[in-house]
Amino acid sequence: MDPDFLNVFTQPATLNQFLAENVISPGEKKKLIKPTSSNNPKLEELKLLLIDWINTTLKEEHIVVKSLEEDLYDGLVLHHLLENLGSLKLDVDKIALTEKKQQQKLSVILEAVAKCLQLEESQLKWSVESIFTKDLLSTLHLLVAMAKHFQPNLAMPPNVRVETITVESTSRGLKTTSGVEYITENKENIEAQSKDDAFDELFSRAPDKLDAVKKVFLQFVNQHVGKLGLNVKDIESQFADGVILLLLIGQLEGYFLNLRDFFLTPASTTEMV
Repeated sequence: MDPDFLNVFTQPATLNQFLAENVISPGEKKKLIKPTSSNNPKLEELKLLLIDWINTTLKEEHIVVKSLEEDLYDGLVLHHLLENLGSLKLDVDKIALTEKKQQQKLSVILEAVAKCLQLEESQLKWSVESIFTKDLLSTLHLLVAMAKHFQPNLAMPPNVRVETITVESTSRGLKTTSGVEYITENKENIEAQSKDDAFDELFSRAPDKLDAVKKVFLQFVNQHVGKLGLNVKDIESQFADGVILLLLIGQLEGYFLNLRDFFLTPASTTEMV
């Protein structure tokens, strides 16, 4: 057995419980939330928010969810939730008693979800099998996607991420790979991406407007570094050594930069860096 796999489970009881709850067939691969992430406060906050959202949505139908893993796997709650939010009727039994019927029902529901959310199969972070086997990671991805689509104003905590372990059954035993996965959006990356997109669009679609943008930036820079007796005329060349940038940051943040901490007139690439 892979030593990294054992390191995830510091207590034998935890390992035994994992192996009992997650039967992995030869050649099969499963991605799971590491036990070390189970008590993540932001993860708990997200779970409670989703439970409250479901219960509020289905209040008139007298449905109460207490556990995302235990109460959603058979499709009953998802069925009511999708019909309520999507204002549609699914051709499935309200209550499916056998495992086969439950899986068939779940398949129809998840197909309808993918259609409503306009997602291709390659974009799905869940499957009939993963939801039916009470996989929390898949269940969270499914509910977050539904909430974002049907109720985009729902204030989900941003940057909820978990440590994951991908377990694969090979001829040599269990092989594992550790990773980190975001369940809700990484707002810092989104904001950075949106800024990049804006400038990319400016460069590609409106190059004629670049000069006007440069003039605005120059005015902004000189408004602040002008207090130090400096005058910037060319952004590309005068920002290249980092000096103007450092002095501008000092002016914007309202602090004095010790001149001994950097080279005021760098003479080499090393000094610029």
